Amino acid sequence: MSGTTHYVWGYLREYEAEREDLLAAVDAVFGSGQLVLGPAVAGFEEAFAAWHGVAHCVGVDNGTNALVLGLRALGIGAGDEVITVSNTAAPTVVAIDAVGATPVFVDVHEDTYLMDVDQVEAAITPRTRALLPVHLYGQCVDLEALTAIADRHGLPILEDCAQAHGARRNGVLAGATGRAAAFSFYPTKVLGAYGDAGATITSDPQVDANLRRLRYYGMEKVYHVVSTPGYNSRLDEVQAAILTRKLTRLDAYVAGRRAVAARYAEALGGTGLVLPALAPGNDHVYYVYVVRHPLREKIMEGMREHGVQLNISYPWPVHRQRGFTHLGLGEGSLPVTERLAEEIFSLPMYPSLPTGEQDHVIESLLDVLDRL
Repeated sequence: MSGTTHYVWGYLREYEAEREDLLAAVDAVFGSGQLVLGPAVAGFEEAFAAWHGVAHCVGVDNGTNALVLGLRALGIGAGDEVITVSNTAAPTVVAIDAVGATPVFVDVHEDTYLMDVDQVEAAITPRTRALLPVHLYGQCVDLEALTAIADRHGLPILEDCAQAHGARRNGVLAGATGRAAAFSFYPTKVLGAYGDAGATITSDPQVDANLRRLRYYGMEKVYHVVSTPGYNSRLDEVQAAILTRKLTRLDAYVAGRRAVAARYAEALGGTGLVLPALAPGNDHVYYVYVVRHPLREKIMEGMREHGVQLNISYPWPVHRQRGFTHLGLGEGSLPVTERLAEEIFSLPMYPSLPTGEQDHVIESLLDVLDRL
């Protein structure tokens, strides 16, 4: 197996299995003559909202703008602070920066790598305007505890669900708890489009109205801007049609990922690797299968010799990246996050990963670990 292309192979295998259905969806859009904000977008928005048990879904052009517009729709802007984590993909923090707000970081748990909610209350200041938990790697932050804090301080929660399609906490789907929730449908996601796409969901009618204006230049009627700022951030009809078809298979995608994760756990337990920890009450969807070892670089080098290229999610905490030096957070400011960045890496993970290829990953990893 070529480790440098395992995500590509996953995409190609999915496409081979679903090609007829996906092309039928695309052909229906092309034949309709309605290519922008037409019935495919409306249909997906209705289906995705219903799937989550919320009132509204607003499709946008990518997951980053799902966050940007979500923040804007909640009234977040210049001078405000948003509490989040640094152990995340950069777009989480880029979105906060894009609306003129300041990200305020709390550290994460050593075992689950998720926001340490116990640190949130101490980070709240008079300028705090929102809480932005990241449901990382496929499982949820402790939303019950976070909601209690949010309610005490009158703060909205915007959930970052880019990596948690179908994840549940105590039976509740990721995205169904906060005032709003943002999703990415980048092709590698648990529910992935065939290009960029995103959505923000909410049960708040005012947030929904704000989102619909924001994604369409600030317009409520064609050619009439009623508020600014406005964006051109519309979900494409083709991607919406594809996502609607794929949404019916989301449970199967999750089941496939869990099966791969279970085989990894059975084979790699007791090897010295720190395997993914499941937080109590969570149902994990394993967007990525993140493991940990202090000799990561040697392990990755050894795996390359076996033809397996592993990924790191993420090698640099956001607060230590050059683009965020203006935040003034030096080394040691988020010790758990910084330590994780030196040790975590992820194994190949997608629903259609063949057993033989997964066996090659496992056998190669066992060999490398045995030679450390």
